[in-house]
Amino acid sequence: MEFKVLAVGDVVAASGLAFLKSRLRTIKREHGIDFCVVNGENAAGTGMTPQQAETILDAGADVITMGNHTWGRRDLISYIEDSRQVLRPANLPLQPGRGWGVYETSFGDVAVIDLIGRVSMDHTPDNPFFAAENILKKLNTKLILVELHAEATSEKIAMGWMLDGRVSAVWGTHTHVQTADDRILPKGTGYLTDLGMTGPYDSVLGVRPSQSIQNFRGELTGRYEPAPGACQLNGCIFTIDPDSGKCTATERMMLHD
Repeated sequence: MEFKVLAVGDVVAASGLAFLKSRLRTIKREHGIDFCVVNGENAAGTGMTPQQAETILDAGADVITMGNHTWGRRDLISYIEDSRQVLRPANLPLQPGRGWGVYETSFGDVAVIDLIGRVSMDHTPDNPFFAAENILKKLNTKLILVELHAEATSEKIAMGWMLDGRVSAVWGTHTHVQTADDRILPKGTGYLTDLGMTGPYDSVLGVRPSQSIQNFRGELTGRYEPAPGACQLNGCIFTIDPDSGKCTATERMMLHD
């Protein structure tokens, strides 16, 4: 038997959400996906509404992860307190909601841990490396998935190496650009530095290119707007041996309109 996990990169704006909704169930069926984790922190541009969370779950996600824009929409606070399927970073311990969860599947319990990095981020969470260690002590399953929402590639790579052989897969989110380094680390952990994003393809991280250019030129610009046009879905499939918890294959996904 093999257990197939699909991790999907940050869903950006209404167009990214619509694209996810139109494609996710087909992708899961065609690739035999057993469990799906989607990062939803940019579904509302910055943040995610309860209604958008429901849309992502209805589209086929089993768990939604968040990041530095978790509280971009404050109406999520009461929702996340009641939902086991939406995770905010675990190393933000004083905030509402939960940062990790264990979910029943036909292959056994699957743990998902959501973490946020500290390098070049705009806040100061607890150390994600210590947080990961503490959570692992509480788990009694071989199927463990870890997401690190972080800017620095070095921080994400270091997390992968620290957890190699101790979890099934580690992936990064936040940069909205898919990296080409998916691999199985020496002790059996599947790894990818960044999943990428699900949203406008002809854009700068989902934003209208003209606005981003104006910003980098130092010109006055308005509130960032999502780019129009075709969308993409970025992610990665991790194939895992449920008996050992080891990853046996990785496959990056970049699907376009």
